[in-house]
Amino acid sequence: MKMIIAYIKEHMLENVTLALHKIDGLTGMSIADYKGFGRSRGGTENEERLEDGFDFLPCIKIEITCENELVEKIVHEIQTHAHTGLRRDGKIYVLPVDNAIRISTGAAGKDAI
Repeated sequence: MKMIIAYIKEHMLENVTLALHKIDGLTGMSIADYKGFGRSRGGTENEERLEDGFDFLPCIKIEITCENELVEKIVHEIQTHAHTGLRRDGKIYVLPVDNAIRISTGAAGKDAI
C-alpha cells in the first residue's frame, strides 16, 4: 500500500477530482485547506513581501491511500490535471503504508482501504 500526498492550487481541485473519479479501484480521497511556501518563500523578486518575510500561500492537500498498482495512474492524473504551466503548481509525494485498519469493522490491510 502507498499514500499519495499532493499539494495543488485551490482552483485545480475540481479538475483533479473529476479525473480521479474515473479511476477504477480508487476507494476515496481526503482534502484539506492548507497554507505554505516553497522555494520562492511565497513571492518572487518582483512581488512585495510581508514585513516579517513570510507570505503563506493557500493550497489544497490531497491524501489518497491505495494499492501499489494504482499509484502510477493516480499520480499521472493528479500531475496532468493540476498542471497550469506556471510556477507553484504543487508537489506530489508517494509514501509507503505499513498497514491500515478500518475502525468500524476491524478490517486490516488492503481490505481497510
